[in-house]
Amino acid sequence: MTPALQSHATRLLCELAPVIPVLVIEDPAHAAPLARALVAGGLPVLEVTLRTDAAIEAIAAMSAVPGARVGAGTVLSAHDVLRAKSAGATFAVSPGATPGLISACSAEALPLLPGAATASEVMALLEQGYRTMKFFPAGPAGGPAYLKALHGPLPQATFCPTGGVSPENARDYLSLPNVACVGGSWVAPAKLMAAGDWQGIVALAREAAGLPR
Repeated sequence: MTPALQSHATRLLCELAPVIPVLVIEDPAHAAPLARALVAGGLPVLEVTLRTDAAIEAIAAMSAVPGARVGAGTVLSAHDVLRAKSAGATFAVSPGATPGLISACSAEALPLLPGAATASEVMALLEQGYRTMKFFPAGPAGGPAYLKALHGPLPQATFCPTGGVSPENARDYLSLPNVACVGGSWVAPAKLMAAGDWQGIVALAREAAGLPR
């Protein structure tokens, strides 16, 4: 799968909802009910970060939930690509991009949302065929003002900002012409997961799904 085809696939995913939940799952038992709650709230595209021992098991469980489009986040290597895909991930998200990671995603036909934080990184990904990218870390890298400035010279690039995105600033990002969606963890707070308050998560997801863009 070429970078151009990968980028097209990730752009379609980004268009499904204004927010992609960025999920850190410690308990695999939370995975399926969490996915059901987020999908019920209107957020079908789910990013499970590979930061916990439960992540791979969680991806497998969430992939079985009807309507869920599950991907792996914090994908850093070819090994991560292989284990994410074997668990059922349908896309990968990375904080940056390396030749090895890009090659592995191409070989495994796993769409990659590669990270970029500078104009040079965006240009390098554009050269390879990627037009849909993760802007990370969005807040520290310059926020909405920085992305707005990038649009002038690099209108070909479309972004999913992640890192410091919140209900308070999500609208600022979503109003930009080069933002397809945002990634955020606020829709699945650890406190609600620990309490099994899935209806509370449905409510947060509905609010996020209703954000204008």
